Amino acid sequence: MLTFFNAYPWQTLIMLLALLFAGLAEGIGLSALLPLLNIAVRNHTADIPLPGNEYERLVNELLDNLGISPEIGTMLAIIVIGITLKTLLLLIANKQVGYTAAHVATDLRLKMLSAILGSRWEYLISQPVGRITNALATEAQRSSQAFVNGSLMITFAIQAMIYGSVALALSWKATLVGLVIGLVIVAAANFLVRMSRKAGRKQTGLLASLATRLTDTLQSVKPLKAMARENSADAVLIMETSRLNRALQRQVFSTAILGAVQEELLTISIAAGMFIALVQFEMPITTVLVLVVVLGRMLRQFSKVQREYQKLVIGESAFHSIQDTIDQAREAREILVSGKSPSLNKGVRFDAVCFSYAEHNVLDGLALEIPAGSLTTLVGPSGVGKTTLIDLITGLLQPCSGTILIDDTPLSKLDMKAWRQTIGYVPQETQLLHDTILHNVTLGDPRLCSRDAECALKDAGAWEFVAALPKGMDNIVGERGEKLSGGQRQRIMIARALVHRPKLLILDEATSALDPASETEILGTIKRLRGKLTLLAITHQAALVDAADRVYRLGNSRAVMGNDTLLHAVNSA
Repeated sequence: MLTFFNAYPWQTLIMLLALLFAGLAEGIGLSALLPLLNIAVRNHTADIPLPGNEYERLVNELLDNLGISPEIGTMLAIIVIGITLKTLLLLIANKQVGYTAAHVATDLRLKMLSAILGSRWEYLISQPVGRITNALATEAQRSSQAFVNGSLMITFAIQAMIYGSVALALSWKATLVGLVIGLVIVAAANFLVRMSRKAGRKQTGLLASLATRLTDTLQSVKPLKAMARENSADAVLIMETSRLNRALQRQVFSTAILGAVQEELLTISIAAGMFIALVQFEMPITTVLVLVVVLGRMLRQFSKVQREYQKLVIGESAFHSIQDTIDQAREAREILVSGKSPSLNKGVRFDAVCFSYAEHNVLDGLALEIPAGSLTTLVGPSGVGKTTLIDLITGLLQPCSGTILIDDTPLSKLDMKAWRQTIGYVPQETQLLHDTILHNVTLGDPRLCSRDAECALKDAGAWEFVAALPKGMDNIVGERGEKLSGGQRQRIMIARALVHRPKLLILDEATSALDPASETEILGTIKRLRGKLTLLAITHQAALVDAADRVYRLGNSRAVMGNDTLLHAVNSA
């Protein structure tokens, strides 16, 4: 709660002031209750003198100083006004709590997205997608709810203090007994709070695990169903869900039993308190009735404080989990320094570049050149560093030694963000969104319009089939583009890479999963783009090797340039 209060100081101040004044308004209303009861009793028992009460005399003196006559109508009006003011102020406080809770969830999600997307590539690819999704959806919402519970806890605590103050003015002995009883009730039920905290931690861990497994399963659901092996994945998910269900059951049980225990102890306490006040202290019935109301409410507020605290500790593990994820991502933040504005007039050159993962040497003294305006292809078996080379060009990875030069300027001296904005990237997997073709091309970038998307689709050789669709660019492509053919999906991906008019287009196995006809069409698109921009392609396809201006075969941590030999090697493979 202190973290939230520090993050939202003004909202917290407004909330606390509204709660404080709401409590005072209710206290003023309760102050009229004892005089009201005594007036009513005196009117019906005029011949029986009632013992005076210091508290009542103080209230009457205050009313007299204000020129208010202590009559039944007046006292009822004070009570109604006090409760009305309390209700209005609580409305303001609860409204502020609701607005702040929405900000809590939104700000946590934005911080999470910013931290994750701003982290280094090595860290980013090590994070399970399901864990990130769970943090954004579930943990942020549970953290927001924990803030609401904490705010309600403060609300009930302030109200308990006001009730206690009124009770103290009536009888310090009875108030002391009430406070002791309240502490006993809280202490007796505290083990249920600890049980809830443990269940909440378990729930947080299991939700993250379940979300990770579910995401992984859904990403591979097609081959699982094709092989009739979805039951094996289903069994794992059922096991995780069952464990989560048991944690939720413990949470529900501890919450329910806490309410029941508090209610029973509260009833016993009120009955015992009335007996002591009437028999032992011989207090007037009117004073006892007011004490029962005031102390009863005080004890109930104590119970509510504990119940809201119980709910808070259930959700606190979610807040700590998402905060840990944010902190870890910030520690892995990618530092993009400003530098020289990039150009690509001559080309890209690797000069004795070395790179390794841990102790595995991937590139050792690599030297190659990618001339501007040409089509350069990289071939070689899996694991020789083709994708690593691309990650080095895009700045996602940094070489251990050697230099990558862009137009004779070291990549490390360039404005990295500006350099990446000159790159179009087409991955092997067709990562389309379940949205329109227009959104899949522009990705919602407000700087891009439908005209930009149309031009990119034409350059990618996709406009003809897109225009023939019932809704054109507004057609939904389906989950991961399943409503389109493989070649159509790949051309949409090329259009996405071209829409911001890059200088360098990178194609990572862009034709490997296509049928011969689709491959020929994509190859035609690539040939039309040659000369308009620099193209770099990873491929195992002989046709793309044959069309290239320059071919490098990677192997043994080095690159060998040549066309005829490499084409023969690709055909043999």
